[in-house]
Amino acid sequence: MAIQNDYLNRVYAGWLGKTIGVRYGAPIEGWSYDRIRKTYGILNRYIADYKNFAADDDTNGPMFFLRSIDDYGLDATVEQMGLTWLNYAPYEHGFYWWGGYGISTEHTAYLNLRAGIPAPRSGSVEQNGEAVAEQIGGQIFIDTWGLVSPGNPRQAAELAGKMASVSHGGNGIYGGQFIAACIAEAFVESNIEKVIQAGLSVIPPDCAYRRMADAIIAFYKEKPGNWEDAFRYVQNNFGYDRYPGVCHIIPNSAVIILSLLYGGHDFDQAINICNMCGWDTDCNVANVGTVMGVLLGLEGIDYDRWRSPINDFLAASSVMGSMNIMDIAKDATYMAALGYRLAGETPPDDVIAIINGKTARFHFELPGSTHGFRAAAEHGSTLGYKIMNSAERASGGSRSLKLVAPSFPAYEGDVCGIKLFYKTYYASTDFSDSRYDPAFSPIFYPGQNISCQVCCDTNISGSITACLYIYDTNSGKITEGEAIEVREVFTKLFMPVPAMEGACISEVGVLFRSADACSGALCAWMDDFDISGSPDYTIDFAKEHMDMWNGLHTEVSQFTRLKGLWYLTENALNGSCSDFGEAYTGDVNFRDYTFTATLRPQLGQWHGINVRVQGAVRSYALVLAEGGTLKFMKNENGYRTLCETDFPWKCGSHYRLSIQAVGNKFVISEGDKELMRYVDTDRPYLNGAIGASVRDGSRCHFLDFSICGISVDENR
Repeated sequence: MAIQNDYLNRVYAGWLGKTIGVRYGAPIEGWSYDRIRKTYGILNRYIADYKNFAADDDTNGPMFFLRSIDDYGLDATVEQMGLTWLNYAPYEHGFYWWGGYGISTEHTAYLNLRAGIPAPRSGSVEQNGEAVAEQIGGQIFIDTWGLVSPGNPRQAAELAGKMASVSHGGNGIYGGQFIAACIAEAFVESNIEKVIQAGLSVIPPDCAYRRMADAIIAFYKEKPGNWEDAFRYVQNNFGYDRYPGVCHIIPNSAVIILSLLYGGHDFDQAINICNMCGWDTDCNVANVGTVMGVLLGLEGIDYDRWRSPINDFLAASSVMGSMNIMDIAKDATYMAALGYRLAGETPPDDVIAIINGKTARFHFELPGSTHGFRAAAEHGSTLGYKIMNSAERASGGSRSLKLVAPSFPAYEGDVCGIKLFYKTYYASTDFSDSRYDPAFSPIFYPGQNISCQVCCDTNISGSITACLYIYDTNSGKITEGEAIEVREVFTKLFMPVPAMEGACISEVGVLFRSADACSGALCAWMDDFDISGSPDYTIDFAKEHMDMWNGLHTEVSQFTRLKGLWYLTENALNGSCSDFGEAYTGDVNFRDYTFTATLRPQLGQWHGINVRVQGAVRSYALVLAEGGTLKFMKNENGYRTLCETDFPWKCGSHYRLSIQAVGNKFVISEGDKELMRYVDTDRPYLNGAIGASVRDGSRCHFLDFSICGISVDENR
């Protein structure tokens, strides 16, 4: 079966449905129907407002588990999918609910994997028992396997079953297969009952999950008019009191099936019913939202009620900070590209440029997409400014981002500008809470370039200029590019950002100004906003700070950590550990560069800097090691030495070490002296962030980091 022409938009609708469901259900997770009804009455919109919604396990898992295909290929094994868990999840913080071994299914599976128990044994009933193996996680992390399998529920179930088996067994796996197959079928089937049957067709007919589903379907056919009667039936026959563990899959799956049946092919009604039922609300509503999003498409999701508050922004809490700033439209493009690869099909002409990444990073081609852009006055106010996806004008393709402002604001007696911007770094102050402990590294760095196309409506008195800008949160300074008068025809803006020391760029965008106190509303369009070029910057730890989210969640600014004790002291980054510790910064998309750092070992026999970091089990490290050696090592779920040389070192001394990484070639130096070269011909890592590592009780101070991108043409 050929992939549908509207596939990309339907993936976008499904992933929006997932994120909407998580945000909608999160404030009442674990509540009962009675408590919800007494507190809120009938739910029909978001319960809570957030500065930005922090990370959630329900969205962490689906997006990062897909990376197993990128990391290990289309035929990734179950064991390799287990390595994907270890690669992207921090050790016992963020990403999952770390409720304890034998209590939290994901915590249990993660520690099994860390201990060398491979998947699928890591999640099996035989290893962990039914009570742990059949909790809800097998289906809450699984939606994306359906989104990459349009019209192919068998493929969706196979992929979902493999990934679910990393952490679950029995009905925990069947639930994941059911949800993924329903999502896949929703691309080609508009009848929800047939969608559910397609989901049930991929699981054993005699399992408890199937018996529960058949019972609810039978109740619906007999009494289709009142969902509350159906929920009372679920409470009496499939309630929490009948199943072991903290959050068993069967009661929550019963609520999902009930909501899909009684939702009446209406997105609002389906997710409202699901949220009213209570129990594991964010998980259940998210699964329902994905199915209904795919089934109904973007047109079926109310924009102002559900999409606008999200604004295409999604926070994650993986170990890779640059990957934690997610863009829902970009996520959809990533998934659609994978869907075409799995199907062995070529995308249609109208989406192939987007799918293949040949257009700008932020292209606004998906209906309603904003890519997380925001609008505000130059001096901070957001009152009265509105951004929207527009089909009125475009510099390329058919859509752009439109900015409407009632007037130019005044500040201290002068007319000031209006900025249309993207946040390239987030800190604790940008969030209302610390849900699932996110941490971030910037996605834009000094040395790189920004560009875009802009135009405006000239039906106002006076002229308008526009310039690109960056904001450095460490210094509090804005750096602006060349200002150009903006007219009705799209004009390209381009800004090369120079090398900088001690910067942390948290905004990039366009600044519109009135050249001569024009009057009237500003109506402007922006299109094809892009980030390009290589980084050239230095991290000055004297200018960084400890970002305190709460008493149990404190991070070094710009860094994420896998494990270990990481903090700032004596204008340096301190890393120490009992067994192992690693911390990372930079963008996982960095390719060819030289990374230089000054190390001052304090205790122990392992003091390292890392390059091409793709996660916790995929990187290279240059290590001051035992016996007065310098080792270049590769992490493949465990470090192995690639090459080494004598290098007498001692604690308390300074060592300025560099790694030049170009393609699969590495040159290691101290100052101007070359020490080693190595060519990795065994599945080399060709991109990745930078970091620091300590092991076996070591402690090290890292005084500075600098990274300078390298043009391939200069070295080949």
